Amino acid sequence: MTVPIVVGVDGSAPSLQAASWAGQEAALRSAPLRMLYAMPGWDHDVPLVPPPRAWGTGAEAAAREMLDHAAVHAGAGRPHLSITTDIIASRPAAALVGAAEDAQLLVVGNRGRGGFTELLLGSVSHDVVARAPCPVAVIRQTHAGDRGQIVVGVTGKPGQDFLLDFAFREAALRHATLRAVHAWVHPTTRWPGDPQPLVYDISQVGQEEAILLAEVIAGWREKFPDVMLIPQVMHEHPALALIDASAEADLVVIGAHSGAPARLGMGSVTHAVVHHARVPVIVVRP
Repeated sequence: MTVPIVVGVDGSAPSLQAASWAGQEAALRSAPLRMLYAMPGWDHDVPLVPPPRAWGTGAEAAAREMLDHAAVHAGAGRPHLSITTDIIASRPAAALVGAAEDAQLLVVGNRGRGGFTELLLGSVSHDVVARAPCPVAVIRQTHAGDRGQIVVGVTGKPGQDFLLDFAFREAALRHATLRAVHAWVHPTTRWPGDPQPLVYDISQVGQEEAILLAEVIAGWREKFPDVMLIPQVMHEHPALALIDASAEADLVVIGAHSGAPARLGMGSVTHAVVHHARVPVIVVRP
């Protein structure tokens, strides 16, 4: 059986858009779609008072109705899409991270019902991106789509094969152009202990960074000859470069920072792109 795509829904507008996007992605991959709603019994999981008898039945019925509504969004125009819905008695982030163990992709809205309105990324979405073992797609309400382009952020450092493999496969699947963006603000460190000059020529460094990007993507051109590839080197902060590039794309693919502190789970560039990109962002882990 094909590994499913999992999407978390809570009835909010962002989660309904996430459900629709997940349905599109599942149909594209010929994968089943699993929709989850997490329903913890009480805040902090501490039952300080006995719950009313009708609470459990009524809450579950409302959750089922909400899931059915989300399933309609996900399956619209996709009559052959296999959709299952589940209610899990757990906190949302924990439920989604657990479900991601058996998923090829986890999809969440950028914000749900909880949290302050000024937060650009909800706490559940943030926790899921930081902890999920599979790639996580964060869906934004501003997504326009159908531009035929995917953007991938390339650092040029070793250990990004997992990211490039995912990005090229996604581009091939969508018959989309892949724009490989490599941005720099000063000469980059190639290896531990690599000394950096105090003064440098911007033009010369730019040429060196272009050569570096060409070397990184050279083998991938051969593996995916049908994918149109646009290399782009920019003298810009990586986060700003990717956010700007997202304005002309359908999707941004970026790697999670494996060295990020456990309390954050993603590096500063990943964090900024997930918050501010104008289109869905897929965060891929090693």
